[in-house]
Amino acid sequence: MNREASGIDTGAVCPAPRQGHVVVVDDDAASRERVANYLTLNDFRVTPAENGKRMLEILREESVDLVALELTLKGEDGHQLASRLRETSMVPIIIVTSRAEEADRVMGLELGADDYVTKPFSARELLARIRAVMRRYRTSESPSDGSRTVGAYHFAGWTLNVPLHTLKSPAGERVSISNGEFGLLVAFLGRPQRILSRDQLLDLSRLRSTDVYDRSIDVQILRLRRKIEINPARPELIKTERGLGYRFCASVTTVNSPAKQDIARRAGYRTPPVPVAEPHRSPLSNQLMRYQPHSLAFG
Repeated sequence: MNREASGIDTGAVCPAPRQGHVVVVDDDAASRERVANYLTLNDFRVTPAENGKRMLEILREESVDLVALELTLKGEDGHQLASRLRETSMVPIIIVTSRAEEADRVMGLELGADDYVTKPFSARELLARIRAVMRRYRTSESPSDGSRTVGAYHFAGWTLNVPLHTLKSPAGERVSISNGEFGLLVAFLGRPQRILSRDQLLDLSRLRSTDVYDRSIDVQILRLRRKIEINPARPELIKTERGLGYRFCASVTTVNSPAKQDIARRAGYRTPPVPVAEPHRSPLSNQLMRYQPHSLAFG
């Protein structure tokens, strides 16, 4: 495929190793093809899907690293598709849509999307956002050191299994949790009883590069409270410290597991719980994505 045929100028985008498998869901064939062509030129494997049914078929049959989902599909509710996808899978989701209203953005995030991009958008920005979301997801699966990592956190009867990315309620029921909620909860559980500013939470939860909504941390915390608080309107676990940030108020214990231990054995929690130690390192420095102008825009 040459540049003239695709209608895309790759500019200064450098070749990269195989990036991953992206499913592009859009009922507009021209838009779907443009996005697929550009991502293919940047060494992604891309599978197009014209509707939600085809998307679900691909997810059942193949390993997928990210879904780019258009909300406005003929005869289908994109929000319901995003919700269903999040309930059944941990695959990262980027909503790519012409719906630019704040209410749509907030709803998309609350349903579990990891990022939200409105049309028209530059090809370079979409590429950067896809890479950022996939990088956060892969990093969250990696151990923080070379030999040991946290296997699980226990708090107020809840259990967060880190290797399996699963959250269980005090009643033993599995509660669905998005990648953004998972990162935010891990940031809190690793630093209980400490006030964390929005900037710290953006860095620690790896949400910094999404830049999809000015107060995205507030939206993520609202969603998280709805899942783990008895009364989200009067939170007891995640409390707001006005003008400062948020504080996780419950006591937390951890189960440490060897980084290379089999995941099935990790779930056994054979190591006795130990109190969480206060970290002694400084907060992570901001890692802002810097985009260069690009002539192509998708709309």
